[in-house]
Amino acid sequence: MTDSQLAVHFFLQLAVILVACRLVGWLAIRVSQPPVIAEMVTGFLLGPSLLGLVAPGTFSTIFPPQTLRTIFLVSQLGLVLYMFCVGLEFNTQLMLKNSRRAAAVSIVGVIVPFALGSALAWWLVPAGGFFSEQVRPFQAVLFMGASMAITAFPMLARIIYERGIAGTALGTLVLTAGAIDDAAAWIILAIVIGSLSGSNTLAAVAAGGAVFYVALVYFVARPFFRKLNAVAEAEGQLPAWMLSTVLAVLAMGAWFTDTVGIHSVFGAFVLGAGMPRGIVSRELQRAVGPVTTALLVPLFFAYSGLNSQIGLLNSPWLWLVTLLVFAVACAGKGLGCWFAARLTGAPNREAMAVGTLMNARGMMELILLNIGLQRGLITPTLFTILVLMAIGTTLMASPLFSFLYRREPAVSTDRRMATETS
Repeated sequence: MTDSQLAVHFFLQLAVILVACRLVGWLAIRVSQPPVIAEMVTGFLLGPSLLGLVAPGTFSTIFPPQTLRTIFLVSQLGLVLYMFCVGLEFNTQLMLKNSRRAAAVSIVGVIVPFALGSALAWWLVPAGGFFSEQVRPFQAVLFMGASMAITAFPMLARIIYERGIAGTALGTLVLTAGAIDDAAAWIILAIVIGSLSGSNTLAAVAAGGAVFYVALVYFVARPFFRKLNAVAEAEGQLPAWMLSTVLAVLAMGAWFTDTVGIHSVFGAFVLGAGMPRGIVSRELQRAVGPVTTALLVPLFFAYSGLNSQIGLLNSPWLWLVTLLVFAVACAGKGLGCWFAARLTGAPNREAMAVGTLMNARGMMELILLNIGLQRGLITPTLFTILVLMAIGTTLMASPLFSFLYRREPAVSTDRRMATETS
């Protein structure tokens, strides 16, 4: 295809993805599932796992292989903007203020699933077909441990807000523990990616580059953003030149962290988390957030779905592995966090609610899995297994939480819109 043909075809793909997400989202609202679930499921349905099986001609017409690179490139832009927005919402003061109360849940929420995931990796490596040949056992162990330890922090925030428990002890505990767990999982993944080079020098560059970047954000970019915030406060708005300046800094951060050997999502998240809270951060959320979540994030889910091939699970052995991975994920995160919450004195019902929410993995898991696939850590087979696990644990979270923690939910924007248009 020529560049012009690729552009024309991309708009067709974009229309199909957005319409499919909206249709599945309409159904998701009616079964009390958050919109992110609809997008995760839609990405899987549009891929070879369903559309490619039931309508291979349609699938090959809409998603020919030579066009997938365009979806990948645009989805990476969406990924960077999304992680930047997650960073803007990341409340470091909340994490520090409630670190003692959430310490048991967060520590157990990392150690137990990490240990179980590591044991699973030791078992899978000799079996072959799950990790790339160049991956060493310790890299497989770290990656599998991180994939089991991660939590869907943005989704937790949304569920907690919609259920009206944002200011309660339960809501604060879960948000804090989820934030700490995600930070630990990303650090582990950064270590794995830095070690993939096989060179101690390159690994050291990755580690040193990460430390340098964090220092740069907090000691150079943060004061600069404070000045921008003062200007915006004086003008009462976010000028266009300021928006483009922040986005340029974001692009440089993503470029730098990719160049030193980690990943652009680290650069985006750290920059967002390091930005002072004020009119600039609020207006950035307002300007960037809707376009990112409504237009660009669905492309990331679609690309993940196009890389998931349920047909690869073509034997009872592989389905047994899938069930085992799902069981290990639920036991490590769900039961582990439930036990930790009980130890800290939480009533059984609230402890079960904590375990249920912490077990959701959502988009954060898909980001981690896509990085692992792109960097040659895992095979498409393990990628598909872990995507199924991510969708399953995320699907469980909202209905189980509603059953266990029966309080009158706040009416969400999406539900209110659905009511108004029906």
